[in-house]
Amino acid sequence: MARTILLNKPFDMLCQFTDLKSPSPRPTLSAVLDVPDVYPAGRLDRDSEGLVLLTDDGRLQARIADPKHKTEKTYYAQVEGLPDARAIEALQQGVMLKDGMTLPARARMVGAPAWLWPRNPPIRVRQSIPDAWIELTIREGRNRQVRRMTAAIGHPTLRLIRWRIGSWTLEGLTPGDWRQI
Repeated sequence: MARTILLNKPFDMLCQFTDLKSPSPRPTLSAVLDVPDVYPAGRLDRDSEGLVLLTDDGRLQARIADPKHKTEKTYYAQVEGLPDARAIEALQQGVMLKDGMTLPARARMVGAPAWLWPRNPPIRVRQSIPDAWIELTIREGRNRQVRRMTAAIGHPTLRLIRWRIGSWTLEGLTPGDWRQI
């Protein structure tokens, strides 16, 4: 029977089990998960936090990671500045990136999530520049896509948390926690 694990990947952790490229090893998934023969279905950047799905089911892994399947992923992005309605509408219609136009996204302004945990280290706060939260659901998985999308509308991402992949969510998982489903 296939194993599927939901993991809340902490900030500053590589989304892999070993770090062979760095002369001084960086934290990897093996610091929080000791389950053999499961692999991440897709990636989450080192400077992003949140839901990673790991499995030993190659078909499930492909369905989640392959952009042609358009699996929805929901993110909470804390951005610099206060996006106006026009900026949110641009995300909803799709924005032009260097590698082409994004698909339309579901986007809306939200307050800081009630379940939000403190980040270590905290984000850089600039007293003269406010920040805001955007809930963003995309169906693609381009490299650093959400960060590039918010930058394209003039609001760089300060903190990024993936909340949902398909029907799975982070609910009940704190950073470093995992559960088998």
